[in-house]
Amino acid sequence: MKKLKVLALALICAAFTPAKADEGMWLLQLMQEQNLAERMKAQGLAMDIADIYSPDHVTLKDAIGIFGRGCTGEIISPNGLILTNHHCGYDAIQQHSSVEHDYLTDGFWAKSYAEELPTPGLTFKFVERIVDVTDKVNEDIKKGKVTEAESFGSKYLKKLADEGLKKSDLKGKPGISTQALPFYEGNKYYLFFIKTYSDVRMVAAPPSSIGKFGGETDNWMWPRHTCDFSVFRIYADKNGNPAEYSPENVPLKVKKHLAISLKGLQEGDYAMIMGFPGSTSRYLTESEVRLRMEGTNIPRIAVREARQAVLRKEMAASDKVRIQYASKFASSSNYWKNSIGMNKAIIDNKVLEAKAEQEVKFLEFANSKNNDAYAKVVGQIDAYVDRVLPIRTQLTYFAETFRNGIEFSLASKVSVLNDLGVALEKNKKKDIEKAIADLKEAYAEIHNKDYDHEVDRKVAKVLLPLYAGSVPAEALPGFYKTIQTEFKGDYNAYIDALYDNSIFANEKNFNAFIANPTREAIDKDLSAQYANAVSDMYKELTNKLDEANGDINLLHKTYVRGLCEMYAPTPKAPDANFTIRLTYGNVKSYDPKDGVHYKYYTTLKGVMEKEDPNNPEFVVPAKLKELYATKNYGRYALPNGEMPACFLTTNDITGGNSGSPVMNGDGELIGAAFDGNWESLSGDINFDNNLQRCIAVDIRYVLFIIEKLGGCKNLIDEMTIVE
Repeated sequence: MKKLKVLALALICAAFTPAKADEGMWLLQLMQEQNLAERMKAQGLAMDIADIYSPDHVTLKDAIGIFGRGCTGEIISPNGLILTNHHCGYDAIQQHSSVEHDYLTDGFWAKSYAEELPTPGLTFKFVERIVDVTDKVNEDIKKGKVTEAESFGSKYLKKLADEGLKKSDLKGKPGISTQALPFYEGNKYYLFFIKTYSDVRMVAAPPSSIGKFGGETDNWMWPRHTCDFSVFRIYADKNGNPAEYSPENVPLKVKKHLAISLKGLQEGDYAMIMGFPGSTSRYLTESEVRLRMEGTNIPRIAVREARQAVLRKEMAASDKVRIQYASKFASSSNYWKNSIGMNKAIIDNKVLEAKAEQEVKFLEFANSKNNDAYAKVVGQIDAYVDRVLPIRTQLTYFAETFRNGIEFSLASKVSVLNDLGVALEKNKKKDIEKAIADLKEAYAEIHNKDYDHEVDRKVAKVLLPLYAGSVPAEALPGFYKTIQTEFKGDYNAYIDALYDNSIFANEKNFNAFIANPTREAIDKDLSAQYANAVSDMYKELTNKLDEANGDINLLHKTYVRGLCEMYAPTPKAPDANFTIRLTYGNVKSYDPKDGVHYKYYTTLKGVMEKEDPNNPEFVVPAKLKELYATKNYGRYALPNGEMPACFLTTNDITGGNSGSPVMNGDGELIGAAFDGNWESLSGDINFDNNLQRCIAVDIRYVLFIIEKLGGCKNLIDEMTIVE
């Protein structure tokens, strides 16, 4: 009977007609079954839904992919030109920057293919095919090949993906890989075939004063005036296949690219976004929302705030440090502010009350169906929260301190030292030589071009005591005993000894050890002791959390199945999991509070109004001021002569959607999504149709900056532009 219910959910989630057009990160492969076309056309969609996604022919889907490790990008020319956000390309821009070539400050503009910069490690991924494997998973569970709990695990999902590729006609094709994932908390499963291109080159990026205008202050806020874009290009071998970087590679001739609209937009216009939203949690219970607030957000805010204060001061004092830590700081700051805003919005938007109300209705529904599993599941989830809250809190403090905060002597280097110690004990020459070679790589990895030993020392002096004051004694790694016993509780003295005297501290120490490596030196080394202790505590905390988690995946599966049944025929899209999704809505203003109205667009005038030469977040480049003064906007201006900057839509987005194309009813590009608004930062948990807004940069502002400020008419000429 249980298996029949699992199958029934697929029918329920695929058959109902949506009541709201705005909420939902919809699966492309279910759009037809969920009858989305009618609602989308009512909102203003002019194109055939089969031209958005179809397994049988080239569609809009084929112009959109995963940019880098966690963003979306879209193809905007036949020659593989990628548009994404400036903050998505920030790692690459920073990677190419130096004091001599400060592309972060000055921007970068390639006027020819020859000037485009190879970017090692950067990839672009297309979704080639999507296959429903729910029946396969249910059959494996039925036959005992895997338990229901194991079907969520990485081991089984990898096996499922490997088997899918092995049986596919795409097996052996260059760049092809597969990924299997659960949806609706394990009530549905899909297999994704991914094509990865690994030669991606930097083409254009505005100065950070344009691409990051407003900085931390404006992040997650409206009104916004940030021209948040960067441009890259995919290169392939002469046959168009993915290939590692080679001077012989050529720009990829893509099978689909987006046309760009200069027709403008008005309030109420249709807008849709396709991209890769990273993670939402719309099905959490009230207690799980509290878990997010207390066990994740509060610890994250505390540690990142302390670290960022150090980095901010050091970056302001040195251009070298500013460039080294620019990307790290931006990454840290983004979800520091998000966590602050989320906790505030949860309270302001009464999310806890809404969840509690839903649970009352769900219990009534469960009782009306005489379904004991549904009636018990919320209480079982509450018990899970009671178990995991202290562990989750400790683990968040730990991760933010030792994995995302302090960089020196990371636990990942422990195995290298340990391998050398074992080789020395056995006195095996080849093993010793290999371990020393690995050790040299580890040293170079620590002391890379984006690491400053003295800055990291200052971070450690702030974070180590903060961690000790935030968690119980049993969550302290073993080196804290060393601080108390050998350094009399003096954190600064311990950290100075660690950063001055250990094997990895500097080249002199490292070379002296390499010249005469001994097991005794390894055992006595503070960095080895520190890293071993950090590694041991991480294993201990994660094991505790795994044990406390129990059967939470199965409880969520039951709860989501029940909610889908309760809300039918209203649609419930699955939570985001960094797979390709579509969201549709409209261009729309909003009223955040009494007496305040935000219109749906901003202009370049607002950049000039915000200018503050004494605040690095609000500096305006002289050339942009000159273009503004002369109104030299070309064909990109509004009918009234102003230059559009950013606009708002009701699209349902989250992290991962950064860089996603915002398209009109004809599927033409009108902007690039880059942020959400402050008032709705609880949206990952509970969507508010009145407050939720996507902030996008107007494509006309992007093209204006490329052509008039960057002087890259060559890029404009290769795009398909609709006047």
